Amino acid sequence: MEAIEFANNAWLLVATALVLFMTPGLALFYGGLDESKNVSNMMNMNLYCMAIVPILWVLFGYSLTFGAFDNNNNGFIGDGEWFFLSGITHPGDLLGVAFLATFAIITPALISGAVAGRMKFSAWVWFVPLWLLLVYVPVTHWVFAEGGWILELPSLDYAGGTAIHINAAAAAFVMSKLLGPRRGWPSAQKPPHNLPLVVIGTGILWLGWLGFNAGAGDVEVVAPVALINTMLAASGGLLGWVLVEKLSGVRPNIVGMCSGIVAALVAITPACAFVGPLAAILIGFIASMFCYLALGMKKKFNYDDSLDVVGIHGVGGVVGALLIGFFADNSITDQDFIEGLFFQGGWELIGNQALAVIVTIGYSVGATFIIGMILKKTIGLRVSDEAQIVGLDQSEHSTSSYLF
Repeated sequence: MEAIEFANNAWLLVATALVLFMTPGLALFYGGLDESKNVSNMMNMNLYCMAIVPILWVLFGYSLTFGAFDNNNNGFIGDGEWFFLSGITHPGDLLGVAFLATFAIITPALISGAVAGRMKFSAWVWFVPLWLLLVYVPVTHWVFAEGGWILELPSLDYAGGTAIHINAAAAAFVMSKLLGPRRGWPSAQKPPHNLPLVVIGTGILWLGWLGFNAGAGDVEVVAPVALINTMLAASGGLLGWVLVEKLSGVRPNIVGMCSGIVAALVAITPACAFVGPLAAILIGFIASMFCYLALGMKKKFNYDDSLDVVGIHGVGGVVGALLIGFFADNSITDQDFIEGLFFQGGWELIGNQALAVIVTIGYSVGATFIIGMILKKTIGLRVSDEAQIVGLDQSEHSTSSYLF
């Protein structure tokens, strides 16, 4: 047992580093998709999350998310028993805090892709901590904390499909609407400025996602299943995106392939430890096609989600969460949970998954709207048209990512 505990802790150390590495990878991915005059701004937005979020996490966030294990958990928010990490001294417990902090870091960072090219950095500085404590923390408590009401439904989310991807995407939609579209959108928008950056960012995200999905699992059974499912889903997602592009008359391209990979990784996140490898391929394949089709929603609903956070993370998260209700199979890892419809589990799990998705979207939309409106009426959210023309690298940071 000591050897297994040592192995689990060693793997969790590696997984923590992998997930932390995902945020710089996200900055590269988003930076490559954005215009060259806004790349430094995107890097700043993501690196800021790496600074402010872990501090708030150890001061307040961890306790409000996972507190009250031994008390009367109300199912909606944790207590303050672990504020400032009070009482948490065991190395294994501190490692768990660090691992979970990496998830808290990347979740608000995802939203940066929706507001790219037009949000004041000063507004971002306030938005991230407010959103973390008022939106991410309670939703994550519902989904993952012992006694959390979504977990008790029961609803299945192994690594953050609802708490992270759907939650962030709902917020991204709200902030896109509050900010309004970029200058000249949609007719005057430029294509991604640096495709090699997109590929490098995608590779880092794919690597990090192995720790993201498999990090919390025991190394004997759950972690290997989550890891291979993550690998296979991403492969299926790439093929699914290319296929639907081909059927739509679009030639295979780097942005599409990378988008398919990320869409599938999002979709397999909640399901990675609950389904078999063949189901993982199908989940990635199906989700990527739905995400591709969802990109057309932007013009229909008139919201400028700059880098498709809603279409990729929102739709991918929803598809992945719902498909658990069909493919969940507890024989894969001998876990005890309600099985999916295709494994004689009936419709109960599908209903629970749908309820978790709807409530998460509803709460995130409402709370994010309040935060966004307060900032809009006080310090303002949007840079001027002149700043957009010059680029946020210069107007917000007095720098440039390129010297030519």
